[in-house]
Amino acid sequence: MKTFKVLEIKESIFEDNNRQADLLRDELKEKKTFLLNLMSSPGSGKTTTVLRTIDSLKSDMNIAVMEADIDSDVDARAVANTGTKVIQLHTGGMCHLDADMTKQGLTGLGTEDIDFIILENVGNLVCPAEFDTGASKNAMILSVPEGDDKPLKYPLMFSMVDVLLINKIDTIDYFDFDLEAVKVRAQKLNPDIKIIPISAKTGEGIDEWADWIRTEVKKWQE
Repeated sequence: MKTFKVLEIKESIFEDNNRQADLLRDELKEKKTFLLNLMSSPGSGKTTTVLRTIDSLKSDMNIAVMEADIDSDVDARAVANTGTKVIQLHTGGMCHLDADMTKQGLTGLGTEDIDFIILENVGNLVCPAEFDTGASKNAMILSVPEGDDKPLKYPLMFSMVDVLLINKIDTIDYFDFDLEAVKVRAQKLNPDIKIIPISAKTGEGIDEWADWIRTEVKKWQE
């Protein structure tokens, strides 16, 4: 039998991405531009949450949005209708963004005089958690209809985010969803995680979410 080499490249890929992410974070810090990486499953209400966030913060800061999808521009059109600066990123089949892709998006968007940028990452709970985008902070949305077992199934995602938004809280009476169980499971993985129950549809919890962003942006710009 012929012998062959086995080359482990995964670690070096991540190391290179992490270096690029750190450099990008430094650049954003110097420009006083806060970048939020927002992740979730498809259908969790990510874009609706983005629109609510824009409405709550548009009088306080200059906001821009980067919409990442494998294809389509539906979400970018929805954001553009608010008058907010937005760019659509097509990943060419990739299920995540890495630091280099994020930087390309920021270059295309233009960050001059922008205080707060939302990166709406590709919708899934696996790949986006593995790649540092260079964001200032990371957030994720878990919607009530998805179930309360997701921290058990996707521990990496819950362990690496700064904020967990539990969306569609207005539907909790219609689903077998244990809010306290989610909190316990998420905090076991990530003791420092901030958990905010919201309804992007009704606006419940959005004020708390907006206040968290205001605080973090101010810290970033100091």
